[in-house]
Amino acid sequence: MKYLLTSLLTLTLFISCVNNDKPVIQEPQKTDYTVENEKEIKDYIALNKLTAVRSDSGLYYVINEPGTGAKPTATSNVTVAYKGYFTSGKIFDQSSAAGISFPLDKVIKGWTEGIPLFKEGGSGILLIPSHLAYGSSNNSGIPAGSVLIFDVKLIKVN
Repeated sequence: MKYLLTSLLTLTLFISCVNNDKPVIQEPQKTDYTVENEKEIKDYIALNKLTAVRSDSGLYYVINEPGTGAKPTATSNVTVAYKGYFTSGKIFDQSSAAGISFPLDKVIKGWTEGIPLFKEGGSGILLIPSHLAYGSSNNSGIPAGSVLIFDVKLIKVN
């Protein structure tokens, strides 16, 4: 009986010490880079003597050639030749001259908004703040909070 009582007491203490709470999953810290990105883009525009337009979302763009062909929508599949780089000039990605094809609703928001500004044959520059790109996340060598610049040429609306 003494053994049973001791066992029950030990079991009760053990059970009361077990933490049945679910583990706390901590969300990654989200940083707002809006102010820094806006300054970085404006400085880049001034330094490179660009005439850029700012959309309501914060995307800046330069249309060098508007194009004459079909105009895509935000859900179109397009073929685009591009060079992607940081404001420092360091290239992080580049397509061949033949371009690559993709649906505009499956890429970063800056491209979904920016590519439809051109018609087939059009070209220009997209200056994309981080909230329209990868935000507070690192992505394939692109640091969190990065402004992305793309020289783009819309080859075809597929």
